Amino acid sequence: MSRLHVVSGKGGTGKTTVAAALALALAGEGKRTLLVEVEGRQGIAQLFETEALPYEERKIAVAPGGGEVYALAIDPEFALLDYLHMFYKLGSAGRALKKIGAIDFATTIAPGLRDVLLTGKACEAVRRKHRHGGFVYDYVVMDAPPTGRITRFLNVNDEMAGLARSGPIHHQAQAVMRVLKSPETAVHMVTLLEEMPVQETADGIAELRAAGLPTGAVVINMVRPAILGPEAVDAVANGRRAAVAKALSAAGLGGARRGGHAERLVEPLLEQAREHAERVALERSQRAELGRLELPTHELELLTDGVDLAGLYRLAADLRKQWPS
Repeated sequence: MSRLHVVSGKGGTGKTTVAAALALALAGEGKRTLLVEVEGRQGIAQLFETEALPYEERKIAVAPGGGEVYALAIDPEFALLDYLHMFYKLGSAGRALKKIGAIDFATTIAPGLRDVLLTGKACEAVRRKHRHGGFVYDYVVMDAPPTGRITRFLNVNDEMAGLARSGPIHHQAQAVMRVLKSPETAVHMVTLLEEMPVQETADGIAELRAAGLPTGAVVINMVRPAILGPEAVDAVANGRRAAVAKALSAAGLGGARRGGHAERLVEPLLEQAREHAERVALERSQRAELGRLELPTHELELLTDGVDLAGLYRLAADLRKQWPS
């Protein structure tokens, strides 16, 4: 099983929530997971109802079974300071560069360098070991940029080609790519059963495959329950009033006789049922589109009251049942 799980998806699909739930799910049975974010939005802190994450690995949750979830908000400026210290031994000198704005300048004019630093920090956590030889983290989960930027973000070797063809930066980019293009990594896409997110998911998967980056699973988020069964949906789709009235009567909404309570309810409920039937048909077609990607799919229910900490644990438990061990 992969140890670096990169989670992407179109904005609004809940990729940060899914990344957090996956980190909790993987941390079950005594495992240790590091959850990292790279966009500076502090979405992880909000989900876990904790204070803003600093640039340090901090335990934020205990998973069922005793596992632990640590979190890290990767800041490109601090990551560059780490890099300068690691490769050039520029401890105090690096901090002086930050004071005069040189660090921010470097990461702004060279976005390829920024991505190397962000992905490099995550890959370092994947490779990090204890003195006795075991990995510090069993899994690392990255809340990554959205679908439209994910391939470019991860394909840092190509991004750095024009900036550094040799030297430590070049070697760092190559080391990152060895992890990102290995079986240790899986890139997962989060989507909704709607046309635009599904199309962006398909496009994103195609780009990842073209770049030689390893694809993982598709997580269908915010799945709404089917209110009507297949027969009822078919009856609505074909406008069979008598069948709908009978179904209402069977549900205890009064007799189905003409002029009865059920009869009066038929028209307004038929309209709502038609809308539901249209949504069911759309979702069925979108599931078929996702099936053509030939990737494992997992579904998470829509939490109608929003995602609080209890809801996050609920999603994690559901994901854990579906995820391969």
